[in-house]
Amino acid sequence: MAERSPRTGASSTTAWGFLAPGLVLIGLSVLIPAAMALVMSFTQSGLDVSEPLQFVGLANIRRLLSDPMFFKVLGTTLLYLVGVVPPVVLGSLALAVLVNRQLPGIHWFRAAFYTPVLVSIVVAAIAFRWLYAETGLINGWLSALTRDGWLSALFPAGFEPIGFLTNPLLALPSVMVVTLWKGLGYYMVIFLAGLQGISADLYEAAELDGSEGWRKHLDITLPLLRPYVTLVAVISAIAATKVFEEVFLMTQGGPADATKTLVYYVYDQAFAELEISYACTVGLALFVIVLLLSLVRFAFAGDKGFS
Repeated sequence: MAERSPRTGASSTTAWGFLAPGLVLIGLSVLIPAAMALVMSFTQSGLDVSEPLQFVGLANIRRLLSDPMFFKVLGTTLLYLVGVVPPVVLGSLALAVLVNRQLPGIHWFRAAFYTPVLVSIVVAAIAFRWLYAETGLINGWLSALTRDGWLSALFPAGFEPIGFLTNPLLALPSVMVVTLWKGLGYYMVIFLAGLQGISADLYEAAELDGSEGWRKHLDITLPLLRPYVTLVAVISAIAATKVFEEVFLMTQGGPADATKTLVYYVYDQAFAELEISYACTVGLALFVIVLLLSLVRFAFAGDKGFS
């Protein structure tokens, strides 16, 4: 067995020295709280945090499996995932193809599409709440169009303001729009990195074979970007599963619990109902879902990229 050289040992020590601060921070902020939450999932905590925890075994899990609100928010979360992930993948890919051109000033378009990523989610949520308000900009535009514009013939009795955030059927799609607006630019950059790694010779050869326009993207771009598509799909799915800020800032889970997601349900149980142990159990279910999505990502990516 070959002996390790002193230089290799010194390099290893130096590497671990640089990693140590980050590992300590991750341990204190992620690993230890996660372990505590796992333990609390099998206990019953009282309102007084100084009281010792009472071990209750699988009682919280049995409560979870018989909780109709849990399955309601789980369905809402999955609906949010289905409503966000496909538009994010297709929209960001289309934007990446659009800006992956050698045109004058194209960098300004890239910056414009990426700008929403830099906007704070708090600012974005407040802005969209104002846009969605019954006296907001969107209803104002629609009112003007139905009063004097080409939509006036469709509303002979006058225009009634739309309750984007007060209608149970419209609230969830309205919140989804904010997630889409914030995420498209971020995922566009990922796809753009992949597109710039594809040789232009492949597109020229495809054109010689009669593949032109969008057909060449079906023949060349999509197959070569498969690892990137998988990455974006899984990352956006995990982000959609853990959505919280948009719901908290815009609807507070309403109306009629129409926008209450799993993470918001964890928050509601922990800080509104003070059911800390049960909130940890719901969080454990959320962890399992995110873990399954991560396994799907590794299963589809494999060793073909991003493995």
